[in-house]
Amino acid sequence: MPRFDCFILFADMRTGSNFLETNLNAFAGVTCHGEVFNPHFVGYPNRSDCLGISRAVRDADPGRMLAALRAAPGLNGFRFFHDHDARVPEALIADPRCAKIVLGRNPLDSYVSWKIARATDQWKLTDVRRRRQQRIRFDPEEFLRFWEGMKQFRLRLLRRLQDSGQAAFWLDYEDLRALEVINGLAAFLGVQERRGALDDSLKVQNPGPLEDKVENPEEMRAALARLDPFGLDRVPDFEPGRGPRVPGFIGGRRVPLLFLPVPGGTEVDLAAWLEAVEGGAVERDFNRRRLRDWQAGHPGHRSFTVIRHPLPRLHEVFCRKILDPGPGHLPEMRRILVNRFGMKLPDSLGPGYGAEAHRALFRDFLEFLKANLAGQTGLRIDAHWASQAAVLEGMAPVLSPDLVLREEELPEMLPALAQRLGGQAVPLPVTAWRPPVPLEAVLEPEIIARVEEICQRDMLAFGFGRWPG
Repeated sequence: MPRFDCFILFADMRTGSNFLETNLNAFAGVTCHGEVFNPHFVGYPNRSDCLGISRAVRDADPGRMLAALRAAPGLNGFRFFHDHDARVPEALIADPRCAKIVLGRNPLDSYVSWKIARATDQWKLTDVRRRRQQRIRFDPEEFLRFWEGMKQFRLRLLRRLQDSGQAAFWLDYEDLRALEVINGLAAFLGVQERRGALDDSLKVQNPGPLEDKVENPEEMRAALARLDPFGLDRVPDFEPGRGPRVPGFIGGRRVPLLFLPVPGGTEVDLAAWLEAVEGGAVERDFNRRRLRDWQAGHPGHRSFTVIRHPLPRLHEVFCRKILDPGPGHLPEMRRILVNRFGMKLPDSLGPGYGAEAHRALFRDFLEFLKANLAGQTGLRIDAHWASQAAVLEGMAPVLSPDLVLREEELPEMLPALAQRLGGQAVPLPVTAWRPPVPLEAVLEPEIIARVEEICQRDMLAFGFGRWPG
């Protein structure tokens, strides 16, 4: 039984996919049908159908086209670019019977080639005597969009292949002239034939140095120097993906308002505020079905969440969940911090507990967090100190909040929000909780800098400045 019953060639414009298609089609029994899912045509320009499937039928049901490709004699496939029908890769990537080929090229070469092809309207070349030449103007912003689209497409593809436990055949533009690579691709596809020579009917359209093809090479060099192709400025992110935390959502019964808590301090106060707006009990303990029912029963509903500056958030989490062994703390995590990480946490917070001891313990907790958030402890990343950006990302597949409010905005924003949705303009209640040592007593430069280092993701994502702002 053949290993594959179809194939998909992931590529992009000006990566050499036409040349690769020509050489795939040179193998007996192999047919690449062009850009079958291009939104503007079917397979090739001016073509209205492929394998008897019209563009209208394809658009209405891509599965019909995929079924036709599988049913056709031999091994059939197509080229797929990042701006083609997004439903198609989802249907094929998880299917081990579909072979995946990934073709790439230096994005700058692709961009310049694309610009020349657009300017000359020459997308293929079979006779070098008819080659059209034109220098193009490098547009930094346009190139960045072009590059970003290709890069994100490749990253998503790689991740989906990894998640599905499959391997693709990867090759670059420079590999296309290597007969051994093309024969290796045939072996990957399960084709027995080996070619003795390449089909070179398609010619290289734009040979020569890159700088000879652009009108503004100095501007191009300057723009490229500002890019970060190696991700040197990227904030490292070792946090696992988080779930949506639907059971923690809190909704009004009368007022169409839904609170999506981000663990780390404001949950109790906001729940009490919503109860005051309602004048009674609120909806809790949601699951996804109950959430859908609540949404359907509250037309015009609004959802909101609250984010905090990382410094007061982590200090409150430390005090309430780790330091104080009272109600609501994390007993297992507290034991681990004492036994494995050597934190000298007191059994109780007596009158002798002061600012100096508090600062030392908070520094120790921050050292643990730095390792924990970097995936170096072997312990779960608790939601109370997970990055707020990760918590919001986890909510997104189920529900993205209409409003992301900041803690300092609540006294002004919450009463107006409640009133707009038909509730009373209830002020935010004054929290009864007080830390054993005020935050101001631990505000030393070392601690402030360490929190900013640990919480880079939130600092950048939400534009937090140095505390106190």
